[in-house]
Amino acid sequence: MRIERHKKSRPLNWDTLESPSEVSKAINEKAGEYPVVVIDCITMLVSNIMLGASDEKSAESAVLKEIDSLINAMKAKSAAFILVSNEVGLGIVPDNELSRNYRDLLGRANQLLASYADEVYLLVAGIPVKVK
Repeated sequence: MRIERHKKSRPLNWDTLESPSEVSKAINEKAGEYPVVVIDCITMLVSNIMLGASDEKSAESAVLKEIDSLINAMKAKSAAFILVSNEVGLGIVPDNELSRNYRDLLGRANQLLASYADEVYLLVAGIPVKVK
């Protein structure tokens, strides 16, 4: 119900492309058609790649490879990109290894993407706080 409500609230001229793990490929194939592209969300991208990997080392490698590919794909397009991600490193330290690895790897992905961004915002209680 929530997802359907969200889809109905979008403007009619918005297109949605579902890409659970190869966002860079989708950008290379489709982003040239649009002046603005919203990627929602890096949090799920990292999770999907991690859970599809056979072990921690291959998960880390696959996530960092996709983030690097994503950065290169965005650089090659004239579209403006808006990326959405969660900041999961501000809470308590997770009690299990998978969650700690996820928190750390998402943090690295966010740092890499932010280093290439022109602007970075953190939303606190729905209020944007400019970070960069």
